[in-house]
Amino acid sequence: MPGSIGIRREDKNIWERRVPLIPKHVEILKKEFGVQTLIQPFKTRAFSDQEFVSVGAQIIEDLSSCRLVLAVKEIPIRYFSPNTTYLFFSHTIKGQMHNMPMLQRLLDLKCTLIDYECIKDPSGKRLVFFGDFAGLAGMIDTLHIFGQRLQWLGITTPFLKIRAAHEYGNLEAAKTHIRSIACEIAGNDLPTDLLPMVFGFTGYGHVSNGAQEIFDLLPSQEITPEQLVFLHDANPRQLFKVVFKEKDTVEPADRSSTFDLDDYFFHPENYRSCFEKYMPFLSVLINGIYWDSRYHRLVTKEYLKLNSGKGRFPKLQVIGDISCDIHGSIECTEKTTTPDLPAFVYNPATDAIVDGFAGEGVAVIAVDNLPAELPRDASIAFSEALWRFVPQIIAADFSAPFESCQLPEEIKKAVIVYRGQLTPKYEYLRRYL
Repeated sequence: MPGSIGIRREDKNIWERRVPLIPKHVEILKKEFGVQTLIQPFKTRAFSDQEFVSVGAQIIEDLSSCRLVLAVKEIPIRYFSPNTTYLFFSHTIKGQMHNMPMLQRLLDLKCTLIDYECIKDPSGKRLVFFGDFAGLAGMIDTLHIFGQRLQWLGITTPFLKIRAAHEYGNLEAAKTHIRSIACEIAGNDLPTDLLPMVFGFTGYGHVSNGAQEIFDLLPSQEITPEQLVFLHDANPRQLFKVVFKEKDTVEPADRSSTFDLDDYFFHPENYRSCFEKYMPFLSVLINGIYWDSRYHRLVTKEYLKLNSGKGRFPKLQVIGDISCDIHGSIECTEKTTTPDLPAFVYNPATDAIVDGFAGEGVAVIAVDNLPAELPRDASIAFSEALWRFVPQIIAADFSAPFESCQLPEEIKKAVIVYRGQLTPKYEYLRRYL
């Protein structure tokens, strides 16, 4: 199955060092399937150019000869070549306006676009993703900012020693250090003003599970949302974890009805938010849910305004908004942040934000490329999920009509543009162009 694929350098921002395929899988593709990999030079990539060369890849600037070009983040529109198949996170399926010019360019050049986000099994479960690492890095950053935030309030805790995720170099180093912090927490009482110290997690998918994997390194007890409102006495050497599912965040607008998950997914207008009843009990909120404008918000600006400035120690100090939707499920997520400046403080009284962790209000972490903070670990996991699809994509007949192009069904569902036309599943995007 001869053919060549290209791997672009990641140049969307200075933090992006991930790669969609690691050298190990590039070597397998060449030896077992005859697929040659061409890769653009990139000095700061998590895997060096030499690591790719050593397994038979060719370092080259021009990828125009490649049938398939892979990247992680969006590709600048000036680099697209006619009649080429591209595979990357396009961030277009919600009609994101900032990427509509890119989508239009792909249509104009008769290209094919396959989006990792849409590669799913028959049950709808995503197959190629960085979600775990968004959660892992996001939780590390949230703990880091929590420690800084408490220090600004005059409260010194072991959390202050936790660094930002990108400062650890790799996941195991971060986990080892956090385990040592866990020992400190277990051996010393936390300040009574903070108790009970409750960390709330929304969602139960890859993002939330990744965040919980880090949190579970700390001494903690998991409780249900129902138990949360009755939680008074607390072990001063222990944290509490509570996971919120959809049934905990919304309720039927008709009080005579009962919650039905499928009905909520398809008819969210029949429900209203009830999450705010839990907010007074949370010290930290980690948000890992999928959200679009059809659904209710978890945290509104109005709620924060009505429940701040009352002269008492504010319970909620940090929101780790891993989902990172601007004005989304966390309405006060005013902007995205970067690994070197991961947080801003939102002041409900003034509706203003200030970068950092100091100031009146609540600190919000909204880094939009969290897996890039653990680039090597994240790339390995991503490549393990992706590489097996590459020979199947190369083998497809892109000269045939979309219905008979012989792409595997998981990939076919992820084709947004086929030879310059929106596929039937994504025809709705035309109204955003």
